[in-house]
Amino acid sequence: MKSSKFSPTEIAKILKEFESDKSLDTIVRKYGVSKVTFYKWRQRYGDMEASELTQEGQTT
Repeated sequence: MKSSKFSPTEIAKILKEFESDKSLDTIVRKYGVSKVTFYKWRQRYGDMEASELTQEGQTT
């Protein structure tokens, strides 16, 4: 399986940008990820903080 080019901390930052009312289209274009990828991140990591994401990344 291909690993992500984004660290858990970067994923948390991207999700926070969306929560702070940046449009999805802007975020997708800025980081070069698909909408599908973004929504998968949001589904998997949406309720976690950056520190929890780091722990998640170490265990998988």
